Amino acid sequence: MELLDGRLVSAQILQQLTEQVERLRAAGKRPPHLVAMLIGHNGASETYVASKIRRCAEVGYDSTLIRFEESVSEGEVLAKIAEINNDPGIDGLIVQLPLPAHIDPHKVTIAIDPMKDVDGFHPENFGRVAKGLGGFIAATPLGILRLLEHYQIQTAGAHAVVLGRSQIVGLPMSVLLQRSTRTGNATVTLCHSRTRNLAEVTRSADILIAAIGQPGFVTADMVKKGAVVIDVGLTRVEDSSKKAGFRLAGDVDFATVAPKCSYITPVPGGVGLMTICGLLENTMRAYDGKSRQLKAAE
Repeated sequence: MELLDGRLVSAQILQQLTEQVERLRAAGKRPPHLVAMLIGHNGASETYVASKIRRCAEVGYDSTLIRFEESVSEGEVLAKIAEINNDPGIDGLIVQLPLPAHIDPHKVTIAIDPMKDVDGFHPENFGRVAKGLGGFIAATPLGILRLLEHYQIQTAGAHAVVLGRSQIVGLPMSVLLQRSTRTGNATVTLCHSRTRNLAEVTRSADILIAAIGQPGFVTADMVKKGAVVIDVGLTRVEDSSKKAGFRLAGDVDFATVAPKCSYITPVPGGVGLMTICGLLENTMRAYDGKSRQLKAAE
């Protein structure tokens, strides 16, 4: 069993981005600029956004954090998005999810200029990616692709099972794996809450991607020997033995599943770090105006 080490791979990608920023500055150009919008005071969202802002600083990007109280109106949020869309000094915009109940996440997603949608959630970007016409790949799937590339995981002809059909991870991941690209050409099964005989399906997977948000859901009896397992889950689980009062758990029961795998991602230290790399990579592409280039992220 070998770890798909997100710490190692993300460090290499961040170093490459740092060098790109240094070249920009040396040429007298400004660095890429990412804006993050945070609404309310959700603890997990605070942590995620702080991590993104910190990584921006590490690679030399400019970043701006825009905060709104949970009571902010939908109209105010949409107006701020429009303002950012029209600012040529801003390359990327992310609006941290989840949003308060009175704000429609679909309206917010569609309001973001697709050329600045570095999270890759806008339907225009999803459509372009699905058809191989460029566009921004959603940050987490892009990070997973980079892991597969680094470790030279053979996807062509493999049976890939994606557990979870969210529009953020599961659905785009299933599309990416079946495309005719170097990290594609797999036969893909997309599973969800209504999939019958789920364990039977997952046991047939050469590559299993778990993205359902249920800690420890994937157990050893659901994985075949030699499988590649990618755990997208990242859930706070109460743990009084930890100083913070919680630990981070993935969707995979690592202790029992890892011995059966050829490769597996740890949690933490796996996909989460790669997601931020995907976001920063997209921001650099937005800065360069490459979101419409064919196969720009292959």
